[in-house]
Amino acid sequence: MATDLGELLVPYMPTIRVPRTGDRVFKSECAFSYDSPESEGGLYVCMNSFLGFGREHVERHYRKTGQSVYMHLKRHVKEKATGAAGGAIPRRRNGKVFLDLELNRDFNGDDYEYEDEAKLVIFPDHFEIPLPNIEELPALVTIACDAILNALSPYKKQESDSWEEEIQVSRHARSLRQQENEVRIPPSGWKCAKCEMRENLWLNLTDGSVLCGKWFFDGSGGNGHALEHYKETNFPLAVKLDTITPDGADIYSFDEEEAVLDPHISEHLLHFGIDMLQMQRTENGHHTDNHVQPRVSDWEVIQEAGLKLKPVYGSGYTGIKNLGNSCYLSTTMQVLFSIPEFQRAYVGNLQRIFDYSPLDPTQDFNTQMAKLGHGLLSGQYSKPPMKSELIEQLQRGISPKMFKALVSKGHPEFSSNRQQDAHEFLLHLINQVERNSSGSENPSDVFRFLVEERVQCCQTQKVRYTQRVDYLMQLPVPLEAASNREELIAYESKRKEAEENMRPPPEPVRARIPFTACLQAFTEPENVPDFWSSALQAKSAGVKTSRFASFPEYMVMQIKKFTFGVDWVPKKLDVSVDVPDFLDLNRLRATGLQSGEEELPDLTPPIVIPEDTRDNTTNNSLESPEIDESSVMQLAEMGFPLEACRKAVYYTGNMGAEMAFNWIIAHMEEPDFAEPLAVPTYMESDLLSPSLPTTSALDNQPPEESISILTSMGFPRHHTIQALKATNNNLERALDWIFTHPDCEDESEAMSDTADMADTEPNNNSFSNANAHSDSTLSPDQDLSSPRVRDGPGRYELFAFISHMGASTMSGHYVCHIKKEGRWLIYNDHKVCLSERPPKDLGYMYFYRRLSSC
Repeated sequence: MATDLGELLVPYMPTIRVPRTGDRVFKSECAFSYDSPESEGGLYVCMNSFLGFGREHVERHYRKTGQSVYMHLKRHVKEKATGAAGGAIPRRRNGKVFLDLELNRDFNGDDYEYEDEAKLVIFPDHFEIPLPNIEELPALVTIACDAILNALSPYKKQESDSWEEEIQVSRHARSLRQQENEVRIPPSGWKCAKCEMRENLWLNLTDGSVLCGKWFFDGSGGNGHALEHYKETNFPLAVKLDTITPDGADIYSFDEEEAVLDPHISEHLLHFGIDMLQMQRTENGHHTDNHVQPRVSDWEVIQEAGLKLKPVYGSGYTGIKNLGNSCYLSTTMQVLFSIPEFQRAYVGNLQRIFDYSPLDPTQDFNTQMAKLGHGLLSGQYSKPPMKSELIEQLQRGISPKMFKALVSKGHPEFSSNRQQDAHEFLLHLINQVERNSSGSENPSDVFRFLVEERVQCCQTQKVRYTQRVDYLMQLPVPLEAASNREELIAYESKRKEAEENMRPPPEPVRARIPFTACLQAFTEPENVPDFWSSALQAKSAGVKTSRFASFPEYMVMQIKKFTFGVDWVPKKLDVSVDVPDFLDLNRLRATGLQSGEEELPDLTPPIVIPEDTRDNTTNNSLESPEIDESSVMQLAEMGFPLEACRKAVYYTGNMGAEMAFNWIIAHMEEPDFAEPLAVPTYMESDLLSPSLPTTSALDNQPPEESISILTSMGFPRHHTIQALKATNNNLERALDWIFTHPDCEDESEAMSDTADMADTEPNNNSFSNANAHSDSTLSPDQDLSSPRVRDGPGRYELFAFISHMGASTMSGHYVCHIKKEGRWLIYNDHKVCLSERPPKDLGYMYFYRRLSSC
């Protein structure tokens, strides 16, 4: 028999490979569907490419590639017999469980047992060879099979990436002696006992002193009183107050000079009146700050907790499993695939997309979009539980691991496991759709509209009209317009009083903002900083107003709830906005140049060379570059070297401490990180008299200073030139453009496409708060009937909204509500239910569809 099997496999031996380091083995998910070894048909893994395929798709791969040998994996899930001994079956010691797969979390290990089956299948005759079969198979085949069975998930490395080192238990934890001084720590209002610091406070676990830290392992600033106290008393352990949750806390050992673990932390905290085991967890494991009482009600209201919600199943009612802070992705994709244009572009063209997919479909955007859309809309993965069904046929949502890995590839934030902003992800995804829709239907066109910007010189009263592309409108939140303003003032007074007297803060009061006030704030003129008047040939005061030059088929509206706190952590405004079901924006239609208005001359501002450069053109360098010293000091207070902080602020164009902080993180391993700033030199062509009019050559070439700033951050010169040209030389937008166009074509080809890129790039600034330098400008007389702009009436009906729970975009949870067949549904990760009370006033992003008749 061994000879027979060997001879049978001889023709296929050149196609059988052993996975090497770096090879990804997809043995838990099909490349075209969400079939897995637990699916009825199991999963087929190609013995050459190591791609996985469900029973429906393995024949396509065989026909396309000619690859004949596959490993078939099947996991059987069985309910334990009544009376069987309890306790989960050890995975690796049970001979029936040998696949390195994650156990299905929907099944409790105490109640179910798993049995794995593997075999080789040779196409097209489906000849099967059971595994393991070490004695009868050639050595190469045996080694390849064993390597595939023991290969880690292709997502394992991404999931385990972390800067955190393993923290050890402190040698003082077990023997710590606490003083019987009857100190009780209040739940809020903390302040350093030796200064006025209210941030970065540490509780000494020996005597209960609350003191400020100084550049501990978390990078926070302070006056170092906690360390001074240790030197005076030798009390070794302290816990950071705002990190205490039922799961633990951040603990530091002054004696061991490092972060440590304390297995007895709950007992040590209880000594000072802190019962950590009874504390409410907030923000998905992130505790709220010192000054704000957790609002559990937000989570209850938005998730409709306490109501008996009826689950729904079938086509369009499939949930998406949370991979850990992936709800921002899940909610966005649920809404997008409720839009007919997205359904038609991907699910409607499913077979064509799959048939023409590349050899590695896991890396093809359109394939993975079609796969996700089919998974959500087919109903194949959303079946009601039936007692008569086999356990393994029960599906509870789909896992978007392959999709997330692809769409987030190369993005510094979305590729992490941290929580993200759903608004930013939507723009990122639209960008991906734009880039992958060449020659085919572009479903993101339903969001695309034109914004008309009118800028007026206050001194000459002359105006300029420009148009640009956008994909959503951002509504500001005017807190001063709150209908319960008196109640808010009273709450703030009570909060300050409680803080001063070390008492618990009062119940927070949510501001109620009329939607009409948000819309009014949206239409208000705004000042244009550093406005250069072409009529005066000088800087002047300018004001800008924005209106709709066209209305999209689907209007996405974001309530600007998020802002930045003093610690540069995004925080959310606690507001309720009475968003309407029907929206009429026709009065915001742009009118263009009016009779009696005089246009500003069409001149470009000259390049202004700093004085010290003009005085010293021999070395063409800047001796005293302009650097925002306030941003430098903010970074220096975090513990970074002063020269590194200066470089970070300079190379990010004085765009603020947050952008500079990101630069520091990206460059802190470089050998010259803390070296003094070496200012980039100017090109000879830039040293022109500022009074000379700008020529067409200057119009085509971005300023060399801007190019130097971006190239100093490690980007290729030709890539930075493309980015600056595509964004009207706006540094901040150019940086975003570079991150969202990582695999741009070569320089010459990209130059010819720059104009089109400028028109298709989503505008992160949106148009209620657009940058003074408009991006993606279009001619006012452009044909609005273009297929890229689907203009129509500005009357809309609400059909979906995404809500966020939590204090900032860095934490919390997202859910979405979608109206289908006249009824509202709530999509909360893998759970899909009929909504009883959709919380429309607490939403974050709202999706409207154009009314068919006016």
